Amino acid sequence: MTAVVAALIWEEGRFLICQRPAHKARGLLWEFVGGKVEPGETGEQALIRECREELGVTVAVGEVFLETVHAYPDLTIRLTLYSARIAEGRPRALEHRQLRWITPEEIPEYAFCPADREILEKLLREERRL
Repeated sequence: MTAVVAALIWEEGRFLICQRPAHKARGLLWEFVGGKVEPGETGEQALIRECREELGVTVAVGEVFLETVHAYPDLTIRLTLYSARIAEGRPRALEHRQLRWITPEEIPEYAFCPADREILEKLLREERRL
């Protein structure tokens, strides 16, 4: 099983999503910024590194929002989504095709990676409670 981390970054009522490059596995699907945890890294350290590499920003990592396991045909991942905020910089699409800030109501307009389904359902449930 591969440990993967991702960031739920909010700004003014919207959260950040990223579109995967066409040439990668699950190409053109949307996801949260993040990636694999390297040997010797904590989840928080991996998330800080991934946000720097993929967005050119420094993030402050908060609490775990949700953890889920998903089996793709080519690998099984344990995905930990952390709440995070941008501490320094403005996000740029350094590795992704494009970035978007969306509201929970806009989730159905985007095709997300299957591993994100449980996360998206939780975001929609929480939005409905407000």
